[in-house]
Amino acid sequence: MYNFIKSLVILRNVQEFFISCRFHTYILNRNIPGAIYITGRSFLMLATLRQRNFALLWLGGLISLIGDWALMVGLPIYVYLLTRSVLALSIALLVSSIPNIVLSSIAGVFVDRWDRKRTMVITNLLLALALLPLLLARTADRVWIIYLAAFVGTCIEQFFSPAQSALLPTLVREAHLVQANSLNSLSSNLARLVGPALGGLIAALFGLNGIVLVDAASFLIAGILVALITASSKPPVETKTPLPAAEAGALAHLWHEWIDGMRVIRSERTLSVLLTMFAITMLGEGVFGVLYPVFVYQILHGGALQIGQLMSAQAVGGLIGGVFVGWLGKRIMSRWAIGLFGMAFGITDLLIFNSPAFFPFFWLTVGLFVTAGLVGIGPATGAQSLLQAKSPDAYRGRIFGALGMTMGLFALIGTITAGFFTDHLGVVAVLNIQAAGYVFGGLLVLALLPREKDTVPLQTEPAPADLTSMQSES
Repeated sequence: MYNFIKSLVILRNVQEFFISCRFHTYILNRNIPGAIYITGRSFLMLATLRQRNFALLWLGGLISLIGDWALMVGLPIYVYLLTRSVLALSIALLVSSIPNIVLSSIAGVFVDRWDRKRTMVITNLLLALALLPLLLARTADRVWIIYLAAFVGTCIEQFFSPAQSALLPTLVREAHLVQANSLNSLSSNLARLVGPALGGLIAALFGLNGIVLVDAASFLIAGILVALITASSKPPVETKTPLPAAEAGALAHLWHEWIDGMRVIRSERTLSVLLTMFAITMLGEGVFGVLYPVFVYQILHGGALQIGQLMSAQAVGGLIGGVFVGWLGKRIMSRWAIGLFGMAFGITDLLIFNSPAFFPFFWLTVGLFVTAGLVGIGPATGAQSLLQAKSPDAYRGRIFGALGMTMGLFALIGTITAGFFTDHLGVVAVLNIQAAGYVFGGLLVLALLPREKDTVPLQTEPAPADLTSMQSES
């Protein structure tokens, strides 16, 4: 039974894990004016991390992510042990998924209105407060408190994430954009290695209350660190067409601003192609989120321990891949890099799913998961950086809000349909379709994404005068 509970926990976390670690980079964004430019791509990541504003946000994000992963390990187990009901656990997971689909895109409109740093500080504080009611959920008849806290917390996150992604390009030199996203990927994968172990230790010593307080404290620390950032974070003033008097209400303005954001996505081919790619791949991630534990149990003949080992292997690959992508720099934003790395990721998945039939060695699968983590960071960081570079600042919140909605919606569709197709086709066949989706997504990028000269304006390295200027500012 304990192994079954652990597999439920991993099922809850696997979509977030593989979205972030496989084909989506968790974004934590900052920069200070006057960064010291270090010659050579191998040191650009260190140069980016030495920028004060970026370092503040990066550290705050790392701390809050570790707290999140500590809670994500303990809370589903606690819900199940409290209620002894799989239905109760499913409800808790469902209520935390709905806001991502319903609210994310609309939240982007407000992100484009508000000061983005202030939005992040306030949402961090609200996330800390939203966790505190969990301290009262000590009996089965109070499980509704957990549902409410999960729903409110996820709603708040819909404002936080677009604000993060919208702010990065305004704070980091374009030459450091990829390195900043690579560092964020490193922090995300590091949190996935450290957080669950820390959560298990705290749960053993202090129970769920200890985990809740640690996660709440992590949000408070992150909010304080973000508040120390000195760079301007106000979105640019958008030129708006006056509405007719009959349509001048608040809801009408909200609707027209949202429509403007969707119009920008539709008119910019790079944005529409990348969002389509994410939709295709997230459909597969929804499938994978359901079938991953089934694959480990039925095909690999493993259990909860092996599920955790493979997730850790993926994270290790992501750490290595983050360093490699940082070395590649802006070249990872090209259509060739995004497309080919995406196809390589899909091919690696095909090997993962089919190799056990011919080579039933668990450690071979571990090695393939490390490889998947390594190559998956390439298209994740490249696509994320390219979205940021091509999104007009005044619309960036809405664009990333739309991305969040798209990813959440298609992941949910994949989750719902996975069981039906598996009953008719089998686990490996459905997973092969999921892997083929990544290959198709890579081909889509290669075929439709504009060429590099039309997509990413090339920048030259700073001239000596620029370097002197930056050093004097730091």
